[in-house]
Amino acid sequence: MSPDAPSPFPPPFPRGQPRCFRATVHGTVFGERAAMLERIREGDDLTLMPDPPVQDDPEVWVLLQSGEPVGHLPPEIGEWLAPWLLEGGHARARAIRVSGSETPSWRRLLLEVSCP
Repeated sequence: MSPDAPSPFPPPFPRGQPRCFRATVHGTVFGERAAMLERIREGDDLTLMPDPPVQDDPEVWVLLQSGEPVGHLPPEIGEWLAPWLLEGGHARARAIRVSGSETPSWRRLLLEVSCP
């Protein structure tokens, strides 16, 4: 294997962090993201994507399967999850609660995230 090829093995998981957790999605009120929430149903799989490594405070973005951004995970999660994802880790996200406009924006979408 060449030195630039990605490793077939995942990087070590961050010590002290949960492999399965629930998190709300922040930033859902910007742009057209609120309208995208209406397309999400409980049980839908969503994609998690970290910011590029050049970011000072990397976020982990939540995307529809089509690639459209819905929002991001809370910063306290992004600070450990983004570097792990950038190193080759993999996480899955599933919508477990989708609420309407009567709910504060940062609580409208609740995910279950698992890092196998």
